Amino acid sequence: MIPGMSRMSFHLHCQRIDASRNMARYYMLAIQPTLFGETAVVRSWGRIGKCGGERTDVFGTEQEAVAHFLDLARRKHRKGYRPARGCVCRP
Repeated sequence: MIPGMSRMSFHLHCQRIDASRNMARYYMLAIQPTLFGETAVVRSWGRIGKCGGERTDVFGTEQEAVAHFLDLARRKHRKGYRPARGCVCRP
């Protein structure tokens, strides 16, 4: 455990499925510590069952990372993404 890093873990797996539009997407968000004492927001997205994109944003404080995490989660919720019941596995 990195000094100053809380023990809380933030993970969000959500999906947006609309059969009439042939849409089946996933979006995953996580907050993770880096090796250098910073905090990263990791996100991945794509079509369910396929490889998708991934992006990591690094922040100096955990509070900045949590604010970014919540902002992204709010945006996805507005677009129709809802928490997934099961885990979305990445290859």
